[in-house]
Amino acid sequence: MAKETKDYSKYFDFSDARVISEDEHGKKIRIRGRDIQILSEPNHRMEKQRGKEDVQVLYENAVPDELKGIGNGKHYIVYTFGCQMNEHDTETIKGLLELMGYRATEDRKVADIILLNTCAIRENAEDKVFGELGHLKGLKTEKPNLLLGVCGCMSQEEGVVKRILQKHGFVDLIFGTHNIHRLPHLIQEALFSKEMVVEVWSKEGDIIENLPKKREGMRAWVNIMYGCDKFCTYCIVPFTRGKERSRRPEDVIAEVRELARQGYKEVTLLGQNVNAYGKDFTDINYTFAHLMDDIRQIDIPRVRFMTSHPRDFDDALIDVLAKGGNLVEHIHLPVQSGSSEVLKKMSRKYSREHYLELVRKIKVKIPNVVLTTDIIVGFPGETEEQFEDTLSLVREVGFDSAYTFVYSPREGTPAAVMEDNVQMEEKKARLARLNDTINEFSRVSNEEQRGQIVEVLVEGESKNNTNVLSGRTRSNKLVHFEGGAELIGTFVQVEITDPMTWYIKGNLIEQTAKLA
Repeated sequence: MAKETKDYSKYFDFSDARVISEDEHGKKIRIRGRDIQILSEPNHRMEKQRGKEDVQVLYENAVPDELKGIGNGKHYIVYTFGCQMNEHDTETIKGLLELMGYRATEDRKVADIILLNTCAIRENAEDKVFGELGHLKGLKTEKPNLLLGVCGCMSQEEGVVKRILQKHGFVDLIFGTHNIHRLPHLIQEALFSKEMVVEVWSKEGDIIENLPKKREGMRAWVNIMYGCDKFCTYCIVPFTRGKERSRRPEDVIAEVRELARQGYKEVTLLGQNVNAYGKDFTDINYTFAHLMDDIRQIDIPRVRFMTSHPRDFDDALIDVLAKGGNLVEHIHLPVQSGSSEVLKKMSRKYSREHYLELVRKIKVKIPNVVLTTDIIVGFPGETEEQFEDTLSLVREVGFDSAYTFVYSPREGTPAAVMEDNVQMEEKKARLARLNDTINEFSRVSNEEQRGQIVEVLVEGESKNNTNVLSGRTRSNKLVHFEGGAELIGTFVQVEITDPMTWYIKGNLIEQTAKLA
């Protein structure tokens, strides 16, 4: 029996709500005794209609001087759910909070502001957030002055915001992905008005430069673009993140150069579809291949990127990546399915044959390439034969690893209204078979590393043994080896002695000088 679609209609009953005031800045409503200041709210219809013509690049003051001391003596916690883009958004949120005077804590009872930066890709991520809100309700009762907020991709969903308004009135702040730069003003509004403040933009977001970021470790993420124009039928991202907007190349390059100057060892360029970078420029011909070629010449040891869309991965980019140097040989290339029929229903706009030809071209130009991917099983209507196509593609490509998921419908996407006729028991069985196949190739790939000497960027101590350090190779393989904490943040040479399925063990053979 197919899983029932979640019914959001009950969250749209606002018969008990009363409009207190309304003007050009928004409206104030009262629900069950709680005043709510709605500056703007998500609107699915408007999200579909919005365009990129009004997008601006703004270089503004991140935190006005009058708000820089508002958090003095106070503490914050930000819980992050979801992808690298969410993690990077959290770095910006933390940077803004610290400019306001707030300081980080891990103790909920000490925190004066707690924000949940949410993900909307899969239903279980949403369930985790609402479960967390349930836990925080008691803390909010004990500490009424605690500021509790929900932001990120879930906040861009109309049904989610309505659900919070109806069922979680103790939340103080809701804002979206396009207006993170507005956080200082929203905090001020929530603190002084003592009302719930909602500001979620359905209009396209501007590109805001010069925002502060609190980065940790020796690896840095750098947004090069925002949004996605692909509209895959299962994906909510075009609605939560908007259409594709590229940062100006001079701004990206300046940020990477500054990170190199600060001593960062690795940069990952981020975008929902990095291969589409620059296609929205009207005044210059500058693509992702051009950007990678320019960043290749910056003195930073490693440069990665994610995520790629196979449809936009062109020959020019392959040629640039083949130059090597600080451009690592690891490419994350989501395929989602090995069946052309399923790919068509997903609206991925490429076929199995196109994907395999792309992989062939990559392997010819970059013989030592390591490929990883994303795969969904149990998409509506997926047959056993179509799933077998996915298994055969995995075997033909030989992925090092993969993020694998059971399909779950997202409200507002075209796939959500398709007949989900693959039983959950069958989905889970297919997922297990897929993971077994992936693990088989992971083990074989790791076994090929036995006896090899590899360069490892040391990230930290093992969670289970402080005498063991962990780090990653250029190809993103996780390596464990014995060594002292003074090696954290440096590059070392490790001889691989014991390949496992999900990581490899080795012996430190020499310490090299830190790379600038």
